[in-house]
Amino acid sequence: MKLNELSPAKGSRKARKRLGRGVGSGNGKTAGRGQKGQGSRSGGGVRPGFEGGQMPIHRRLPKRGFTNIFRKNIAIINIRDLNKFETGSTVDETEIERMGLIKGKRDGIKILGHGEIDYPLTIKVNNISKSARIKIEAAGGKIEDI
Repeated sequence: MKLNELSPAKGSRKARKRLGRGVGSGNGKTAGRGQKGQGSRSGGGVRPGFEGGQMPIHRRLPKRGFTNIFRKNIAIINIRDLNKFETGSTVDETEIERMGLIKGKRDGIKILGHGEIDYPLTIKVNNISKSARIKIEAAGGKIEDI
């Protein structure tokens, strides 16, 4: 059996309702739209969120918070993730991305101090926490701020 040979079980797929195809179909003449009114007209109907003239819920509820348009998207990496790199290697944005530690668009990288490292690395990133800086320098590594 192959994926292109699969088909749904007999009777499991319901045929679409064929509207306006004569009185015998049960959906002829007005095609299930009823008699007159907004819903019967072509292009008729109400806009999304309309509640028949009642004040819509999106206007009844209070507004909260705001979106900071100047927000920076900083990728976060912990020291434990740096154990993927070999001893003495240089860790920069391209190397971190190549190892699969970060993906997507970002405005910078920050290294945090969760975990341990016991061999020296040269690290070139935008930001680094105090605890991470202490651990990396204690292992004999160097940090170059960009």
